[in-house]
Amino acid sequence: MPVPDDPSTAGSPTRTPAIAAVVVLAAGAGTRMRSELPKVLHPIAGRPLLWHALTAAGALGPRELVAVVGHGREQVAAYLDAHHPEVRQAVQDRQLGTGHAVAAALGDTVPDGVVLVTYGDVPLLTPETLRLLVDAHAEQHNAVTVLTARVPDPSGYGRIVRDAGGGVRAIVEHRDADESQRAIDEINSGVYAFDGAVLAGALPRLTAGNAAGERYLTDVVSVAVDDGRRVGAVIAPDPTETEGVNDRVQLAALARRLNDRLVRQAQLAGVTVLDPATTWLHADVRLEPDTTLLPGTSLEAGTTVATGATVGPDSTLSACRVGEGATVTRSHCIEAEIGPGATVGPWTYLRPGSVLGADSKVGAFVEVKKSTVGAGAKVPHLSYVGDAEIGPGSNIGAGVITANYDGVAKHRTVVGSEAFVGTDSTLVAPVTIGDGAYVAAGSTVTDDVAAGDLGIARGRQAGIPGWVLRKRAGTAADRAARRAGATDDPPGEHRDTADRPDSAEGACS
Repeated sequence: MPVPDDPSTAGSPTRTPAIAAVVVLAAGAGTRMRSELPKVLHPIAGRPLLWHALTAAGALGPRELVAVVGHGREQVAAYLDAHHPEVRQAVQDRQLGTGHAVAAALGDTVPDGVVLVTYGDVPLLTPETLRLLVDAHAEQHNAVTVLTARVPDPSGYGRIVRDAGGGVRAIVEHRDADESQRAIDEINSGVYAFDGAVLAGALPRLTAGNAAGERYLTDVVSVAVDDGRRVGAVIAPDPTETEGVNDRVQLAALARRLNDRLVRQAQLAGVTVLDPATTWLHADVRLEPDTTLLPGTSLEAGTTVATGATVGPDSTLSACRVGEGATVTRSHCIEAEIGPGATVGPWTYLRPGSVLGADSKVGAFVEVKKSTVGAGAKVPHLSYVGDAEIGPGSNIGAGVITANYDGVAKHRTVVGSEAFVGTDSTLVAPVTIGDGAYVAAGSTVTDDVAAGDLGIARGRQAGIPGWVLRKRAGTAADRAARRAGATDDPPGEHRDTADRPDSAEGACS
């Protein structure tokens, strides 16, 4: 929100003045991206370029936040409607330059206060730098204040030519600069703070008398200087903040820089990052102090990690919540909730709707989807748990599958508390395994198993004596069997082995 008037601070040079509007230019075609997706919607750190620009601008609390849309405006407008309904959209039907775009944003209004102009493809620009620009604009009583940058190689950029008092006398494009001007390493970023009345008065005076036939916002500086008004400049603390995206090479380069910033911020806030070069964080990830990120970790939009948790190595979490002291190792998790002290992985896939209770375990090569695994329950390895509820303390053996889909609809499996499902069993949903019940290894369960019961659903085992000696004579198996004392019993005899309660569990844990 704008800073309220306070008589006790009147004239203070540190007060950020009221900002009438921030105009974010997002109408460009972005042809060098070679994409059907408008440039400003290309993601960086998990969010569109335009999100970063609007988030930085919105942090200043302007009375109005305006996005100028043009190329691909149906897609851009749909994004704004869904994610930034507070932003007013102004349409630039024809892309006739930055001055024309700002005129489309203001219309016939004369803003009372400061108007800030920035861009939808400059994702590294911070609210702090924008405040620095606005504060300097007010303190120096400027009509226009330009955000500039000092760069090692200014080739191709407009140079800032200052007067003896430090004011801006002109912005000279590279192609028009003389030798002394080309030696200047201070360049124009294209980001400005304007006095609203000065801007509104200058825009109708801009001409398209240039090779491109466009009306440039840069010319407002010339108009202000010609009118005898002061034009100032503020040098960005970090020149990379002013860099824009024109192609995918630049997109990747700025993504790397932004990630470096996010990782450093996390480290300074108390997060251990063992290998910053291979750790990637999206812009809205939330990490509490004393969390640890191991090499190859990628935390995507909407993810939160609580104190004492460890993620990685080689893990990707998207929109997940990780509880205190939990561990996620070499796993891929999407929209999952991992409870305090829970362990996940290695090579686990948690799909949307997975909820793991405190101190639960979901281990190697396990896939969980839209299911709850209760506190202290274990699904250690090689299982699929879909549309299921596993009660607290229960053990799901290796190779267990919840057969949740009948080809038409999904059905639910419920396993009660402290239950035991033996290795290589299939639970055909809808089915319920009661509290404290057991399911024998290798069972295909189609009916409910009551609390405390043992469910056995497998065929009776039969043995045929002497089969190897008769059918595989002369093989290694035959020789081994004979050494072990096997005999060739009369054909047709066999022995049965009934299911035995003492061998029913058969689970791995």
